[in-house]
Amino acid sequence: MTFNLCVLTPNRIVWDSEVKEIILSTNSGQIGVLQNHAPIATALDIGILRIRLKDRWLTMALMGGFARIGNNEITILVTDAESASDINPQEAQQTLQIAEANLNKAEGKRETIEANLSLRRAKTRVEAIVETIKRIS
Repeated sequence: MTFNLCVLTPNRIVWDSEVKEIILSTNSGQIGVLQNHAPIATALDIGILRIRLKDRWLTMALMGGFARIGNNEITILVTDAESASDINPQEAQQTLQIAEANLNKAEGKRETIEANLSLRRAKTRVEAIVETIKRIS
């Protein structure tokens, strides 16, 4: 029993295929979705999207957006999305270190907010990689 998942960014279609289950990071916590889920629209936080295919899970880093669930279709509109398999681990770790350093030297409210967002994005990318490695091991 499957349903269609479509993940879109402003520039591309990241995913458009049948899945068995997903777990989303919403602004109010995580939500699991199976076939015949009740209709819902929700805001998405910067976080991990877990996608269950037949017998394996895939992980994707989402950079915030919205999801619409209904009629066995889920449409996810996000600022950006990356499959964990497409993320370079060394580059992601380096980006995380830079984001942490930028937060430490941020001055003023605006710089602090921007640095916090960059740090959350960087942590999400690293988390996606770590979760994928754990599933493989």
